[in-house]
Amino acid sequence: METRNSGLEPGLYIVAGPIGNLGDLTPRAAEVLRQADVVAVEDTRVSARLLRHAGSDRPMVPYHDHSADHVRARLVERMAGESVALLSDAGTPLISDPGYKLVRDARAAGRTVTTLPGPSAAIAALTLSGLPTDRFLFMGFLPAKAKARGDALDEVAALRATLVFYESGPRLSASLAAMATHLGNREAAVSREISKAFEETATGTLTDLSARYADAPPKGEIVVTVGPPGEAPPASAEDADAALVEAMTRLPVSKAAGEVAKKLGLDRRTLYDRAMELKG
Repeated sequence: METRNSGLEPGLYIVAGPIGNLGDLTPRAAEVLRQADVVAVEDTRVSARLLRHAGSDRPMVPYHDHSADHVRARLVERMAGESVALLSDAGTPLISDPGYKLVRDARAAGRTVTTLPGPSAAIAALTLSGLPTDRFLFMGFLPAKAKARGDALDEVAALRATLVFYESGPRLSASLAAMATHLGNREAAVSREISKAFEETATGTLTDLSARYADAPPKGEIVVTVGPPGEAPPASAEDADAALVEAMTRLPVSKAAGEVAKKLGLDRRTLYDRAMELKG
């Protein structure tokens, strides 16, 4: 296979691009975009502007969610002797963007895969939110239909972590209201147009934020961050008794006490003694 002497080793290069300000493109990313044999992009019109900024004249090929399998296979084939840069419309490829199948197939074919770290709207929004960042879960876009959206929120309602969602302006208020219903009225932040001229982060409870945007859907790229649930109140004596009675219908006293101790965060020996009283 004929190759261009680009200065880059053959393989796949995952290039993080700016999420707004073009100045956020790293020098290393710009250099790869100038040297790659080909740049795989979501939208050639969007990426053309970034390539011009980087001083790159490298050819682009479309690669997105709707690309046929043979397009991916052809890119993996080219990686045997050429350098292929993967670029999304904004931010880090694969983060709520196409690309993981390309990485998977490239690795299966023995191609070298290199990542060039950079901007990500989800991470940037976390830093702006003022919410805990020691543990978080990226949820991407919620389903459009109310039932599926509620089910998705119910799955993570008990998770003690900050939740991060992408959302569009027209759906924002309804999604915030659904979050309040299924997660509880937690503290949250809505960040939009990060690193752009009209960057804004609004904070408050989910209910307050839903009302804020009900009649004024915002424009631009939007990230919603939702704080973790508050500490659960300690279990009452009535709660413990009810849990013990139920557990003893299935388990011996000792195991029932252990199960309830783990579930409610109570002392196992105390629960065992109480279980014996209830049984007697």
